[in-house]
Amino acid sequence: MKRHTARKVKVFLDSNVILSGLLSDKSYPRIILDLCCLNFEFIQFFTGEYNLIEIERNLKKKLPQALKVYKKYLPFLNLQIIPLPDKKLVRKLSRDIAPKDAPVLASAIIAEVDFLVTGDKKDFDPLKGGKHYPFTILSPSEFVNEKLPEILRRAYEQKESV
Repeated sequence: MKRHTARKVKVFLDSNVILSGLLSDKSYPRIILDLCCLNFEFIQFFTGEYNLIEIERNLKKKLPQALKVYKKYLPFLNLQIIPLPDKKLVRKLSRDIAPKDAPVLASAIIAEVDFLVTGDKKDFDPLKGGKHYPFTILSPSEFVNEKLPEILRRAYEQKESV
């Protein structure tokens, strides 16, 4: 008998979520990073190579002593890394969002995620109600409080039906 496996929920994490989660042990971003570490079969987390470059640049500039810990901790997050996106796609998306955030948007599109989780309200909130993207843009608290319970419930129901 062939066992049916449900499609994984795919979640893209912006740099600020990863950085905030690493620097705070009591926050929504930390809860999300803890979920990454658990490597559940029903949810998969992504970020972009662009995001990792951005995180390292910020750490080198603002908190160089944390860089070593970050590099040690990163593999435990089990993140799928999306390579740098095509410049043409980034240019096209720069019409909708600040040029510094266009590679993030492009990487999430390439990953074909269900959710893009970001703490960048200023640049991403205007996209929530406007142009349609193939994913939902959420803050870390919206993801944890609104979507995660639904994801967990579906995973539980799926497991019970097998």
